[in-house]
Amino acid sequence: MSKIKILLVEDDPNLGFVIQDSLHQKGFDVMLCVTGEKAWSKIQEDRFDICILDILLPKMNGFELIKHIRSIDQNMPVLFLSARSLNEDRIMGFRLGADDYITKPFSMEELLFRIDVFIRRSKINIPEKNLVTIGRYSFHSQNATLLLDNTETQLTQKESEILRLLYFHLNQTVKREDILKLIWGDDDYFMGRSLDVFISKLRKYLSKDDNVSIVNVFNVGFKLIVK
Repeated sequence: MSKIKILLVEDDPNLGFVIQDSLHQKGFDVMLCVTGEKAWSKIQEDRFDICILDILLPKMNGFELIKHIRSIDQNMPVLFLSARSLNEDRIMGFRLGADDYITKPFSMEELLFRIDVFIRRSKINIPEKNLVTIGRYSFHSQNATLLLDNTETQLTQKESEILRLLYFHLNQTVKREDILKLIWGDDDYFMGRSLDVFISKLRKYLSKDDNVSIVNVFNVGFKLIVK
């Protein structure tokens, strides 16, 4: 079985080496870049399974880099690793398409746990049915696409996983904690905030069909409704 390939983008060479070496010891294939510009060049040349990036990078910051990444790849998991702990930075990261966000200082155990979530979440035990109909939409979970009237919307991997989970519990309430544990691997406050961002984006994608909605069941969770 081929190794998981990780692109690590960290401008602190000492920290970058420590993370790279630790991940190598766990069996990962890790490429380290110290600038956003170099990382973008590597992404265009090669395929990576996971990207871990800082925000405060020279030449191209992490927010700019993830915009470029999402312009060509909606599915590769992206994890921000940053000293910027403000809620606004976290939310901005998620809005731009990040899958997770860890603030420095952090433990390698936490980072390894988050990476393991990325690896495991594609194996969520939900019945396999890649192409389904949601109202007037055609949803292809494997390709992470929504199709309506010949207009295709490309979803991120996490958006696709959330919608897939809601679909297989159609017209039923799915608890917030269950969504977070199944897809994020935990259910802390900041992950809960990021879930709200992803739900808002899904509602926008589905807004062209009045018979489709994602409703918030107060203090419980969310329900995908098709009338």
